[in-house]
Amino acid sequence: MESVQTFGRKKTAVAVAFVKRGVGRVKVNGVPIELVQPEALRFKVWEPILLLGAQRYSEVDIRIRVKGGGYTSQLYAIRQAIAKGLVAWYQKYVDEASKREIKEILTTYDLSLIHI
Repeated sequence: MESVQTFGRKKTAVAVAFVKRGVGRVKVNGVPIELVQPEALRFKVWEPILLLGAQRYSEVDIRIRVKGGGYTSQLYAIRQAIAKGLVAWYQKYVDEASKREIKEILTTYDLSLIHI
């Protein structure tokens, strides 16, 4: 089974993303990403996906488990885990050029999406 596992951290919140081949589903603690709370910060979780476009993540399913910290720290940990997961997937199963392009897009927007 093709899969990668990555993590994101913010303060004491830790999110682990499990990326595998699929149809574009993204779930956080078993709940679809569209229902992440608080609603005011939901856009922050969507940032890596919106930056890269639907075609880049439509071939993978991402499951995220998050623990610790407060709501805001958890959301920032989730977005970092998603970004790092997509970069790792492209590096391992697609090609280095695509991975570099994705990493460049993400780090240009916000360095904390890739770096801890």
